[in-house]
Amino acid sequence: MTEPLRVFVNGKGVSVAPGSTVLDAIHAADPAAADAVRAGTRAVADSRGIAVPADTPLSGGYVMRLISARGAGAAGSDE
Repeated sequence: MTEPLRVFVNGKGVSVAPGSTVLDAIHAADPAAADAVRAGTRAVADSRGIAVPADTPLSGGYVMRLISARGAGAAGSDE
């Protein structure tokens, strides 16, 4: 049996199956937030503050945070 991946969404640790995407992890942490990403009102940044696509494959320890879709192109923006 394959071990789940532990990743972090807005500081909240969640476990997802290997092969999961950023959107899968957001859905595991907060389904409403995943809906906002799908709708384009929220975007996702990695631990460096760089916007990443929702279909990005995950690796263990991946850190992401939700940002405003308006700020998706600006590092460090959360408005």
